[in-house]
Amino acid sequence: MLMDLISPLFPSAFVFIVCLGSISRSFTGVASGATRAALTQHFALQDNAADISAKEGSQETVAMMVGMALGMLVARITIGHPLAIWFSFLSLTMFHMYANYRAVRCLALNSLNPERSSILLHHFTETGQVLSPKQVSSLEHVLPIQLTPWHSKKANSLDTKVRLGTRISSFDEMEIKEHLLSVASYYTKAKYLLVEKKGIVNVIVHKDSNGADILKSFIHALVLANNAYKSKSLHSDSQTWMENQYEVFIQKVKSLGWKTERLLSSPIIWRANWIHQSATEKND
Repeated sequence: MLMDLISPLFPSAFVFIVCLGSISRSFTGVASGATRAALTQHFALQDNAADISAKEGSQETVAMMVGMALGMLVARITIGHPLAIWFSFLSLTMFHMYANYRAVRCLALNSLNPERSSILLHHFTETGQVLSPKQVSSLEHVLPIQLTPWHSKKANSLDTKVRLGTRISSFDEMEIKEHLLSVASYYTKAKYLLVEKKGIVNVIVHKDSNGADILKSFIHALVLANNAYKSKSLHSDSQTWMENQYEVFIQKVKSLGWKTERLLSSPIIWRANWIHQSATEKND
């Protein structure tokens, strides 16, 4: 809509601006469709996604009809008054964005993504208790973390120190061999490998790992990142925590309605394959 309004101001670039507006609407439609599908699955508590989708479509149709009628009324009132047109457009756009923000804030999603996992683990390590989806939703960032205040970034930023699905060839050959010889004994039964480098925990995922393995690897990486400046024997301490506390943590998370089948993260493109030749060695 913004492109349509400014296009008459630049006659020489009219076609370009209108086309740019159409492309922008297409991008918005794709993003809207993707988020709508995820939210429909969230609200389909009784596996009634089709029913939820139909009702949402009906509500959207009614809202569009009412909006169209009000839009025609506003257009008739503001015709011939450019200042009133721009004021109406900007004020309604800001209200629309604020309403969307508040609507997203009301959501209490029970799926685990990197940030929610970080918030849950941070609170668990501090208090021994697990937060509910509603409590976590009030702590989760809605806007990108780059746009949030500094103190808000600092509160729960462990997930920013973890890189999931790191390509093993991104490490120096001698460096990775030395690392494997020193810490491989901690991952003999795991389908992942953690490599801490310059404060960042890299997760190398095995090609046969499933959703539960990836979630476990990410939680393990968060524990390792949390202990990065507290302990000298990072892998030993984090492995001890995983053996003693991980199942307790997962059971408490499940008891509050969280879904622990998998971690909602970006697709893991790079996976590795290794064979346990001995108790202290892994080969890629």
